Amino acid sequence: MKIHVSKPLIESILINVQAFLEKKDASQITSHVYIEALNDVVNVKATDGEIGLLTTSKNIIIEEEGIFTANGKKLLDIIRILKDEEITLEIIENTLHIKQNKSKFKLPTFNAQNFPSFPLIENKPQITIDSINLIKGFKKVSTSIDNNNPKFELNGALLDIKSQQTKLVGTDTRRLAIVSLETPSDKEFSLIIPKKAILEIQKLFIDKINIHYDETNLIIQNENYYFFTRLLNGNYPDYKRIIPSEHKMAITLPKKEMLEAIKTITTISTEIKINFNPQSILFNSLTADNVDAKTELQIETGVNETFELNLNSRYMLDFISQVESHEFQLLLNEPTLPFVLKDKEFITVIMPIIA
Repeated sequence: MKIHVSKPLIESILINVQAFLEKKDASQITSHVYIEALNDVVNVKATDGEIGLLTTSKNIIIEEEGIFTANGKKLLDIIRILKDEEITLEIIENTLHIKQNKSKFKLPTFNAQNFPSFPLIENKPQITIDSINLIKGFKKVSTSIDNNNPKFELNGALLDIKSQQTKLVGTDTRRLAIVSLETPSDKEFSLIIPKKAILEIQKLFIDKINIHYDETNLIIQNENYYFFTRLLNGNYPDYKRIIPSEHKMAITLPKKEMLEAIKTITTISTEIKINFNPQSILFNSLTADNVDAKTELQIETGVNETFELNLNSRYMLDFISQVESHEFQLLLNEPTLPFVLKDKEFITVIMPIIA
């Protein structure tokens, strides 16, 4: 096999697949990229067994057809140090030769026939959701998903599809984020998608996609990429029970000013105290030593008496950073009960810090 490719193109492809490689064991074929040159098309695949990506290019010159594998990280490291000129990749006696002018490198290959196969979309049902809104929804809930919870289902987002509405849900047990999408469906079902997969989906897809699924996999496809992820097993918490059914106070808050005020306090402490007064909002750091931070926002809150709220500022900042309008709502009951941040179809329920 022998192909000729521009450095920027092959570098971009290899960067995209890095997150899909086995990182811990270079003896595994899943630490390799799989490259196939056939019928004027070059396919590049990578998978760690849990998620996988196939990217296709017709802008690579194929001198001789064939397939090979090579360590994905080492190949990218070599490509990066070369000049922005054409690079030749050639298999000679089961070894990959990388050439550019007088620079030459060699990498060992594995038997490409042993590379794991990807799940196919044939005979798999399709999810009919507006893909752009779905990807935006993933972005909004992703910060609330846990990272290493022993309950594996909490390390992913719930895609809960009902007849008239789809909800995306993420939680780390201290907060719960929910995005509601108005999407009629003739089937009702739910899937738990790993956080790692959700983060990669946000990077790869920005426009219309086709989504297929079965009990084990979720597959996303467009003209450039073929992506799959294994789904998480488990019983996701009943998120509906966590959302307060009513509230005593609703305060409309300006996004920009709240963001600036909270960031001012976080220079000292991530745990903050907010006092809502009729004519102002006071922000204070919650610290055990003599270090202190304070700021004030002059605003008509609509409350009749002071309401004190202690919270982890990161949770509120994560929400505010995803607010699309100039304002959002804060729904309150008691200082010790969960409170709700709301922006149209997007809400986050947060447990306050109880002194």
